[in-house]
Amino acid sequence: MLGATGTVPIDRYGRIWSLVTANYLHGGILHLVFNMMALRQLAPQVTGEYGSSRMFIIYTLGGILGYVVSYLAGIPFTIGASAALCSLLGSLFYFGKKKGGVYGSSIYREVSGWILSLFIFGLLFPGINNWAHGSGILGGIVLGMLLGYNEQRAENVLHHILAFLCGVMTIGALGWALFGARI
Repeated sequence: MLGATGTVPIDRYGRIWSLVTANYLHGGILHLVFNMMALRQLAPQVTGEYGSSRMFIIYTLGGILGYVVSYLAGIPFTIGASAALCSLLGSLFYFGKKKGGVYGSSIYREVSGWILSLFIFGLLFPGINNWAHGSGILGGIVLGMLLGYNEQRAENVLHHILAFLCGVMTIGALGWALFGARI
């Protein structure tokens, strides 16, 4: 009702905006706690390498991409920040591989461990949206390449505008889910 996404909300109720809102909903307190712990670790690191505007763009667009692929794969209902968090992982994966050296290699190895753990976790536990996880990672890699990281180029006005638009879209979708959507 408040913004879960998948084939049912989109196809049956026309809730295309749920591709945004589902990134901010969780299936329980443990789901929320684990995602908040991951965000607490990943967001500062991505912000340090990409800047705050690019981090928010990667989070937002990567999460949406994860849910688009999940929808195309036929997942009926899904929620959680995992697709967006996986996009942050993907951007760090790209950064580590591209940067190289001792620092880049250590980030690459750390993120590779996260990705392997997510893959194994997704195989072992039912109800995990592996489509959203995998496409979030790929989305983060692509967005990391397209947006560039701090050593390649500094954040610019376009990055700030895109981040602002992502924020407006997010606030608008969440507002619509809370106050405007009707069954």
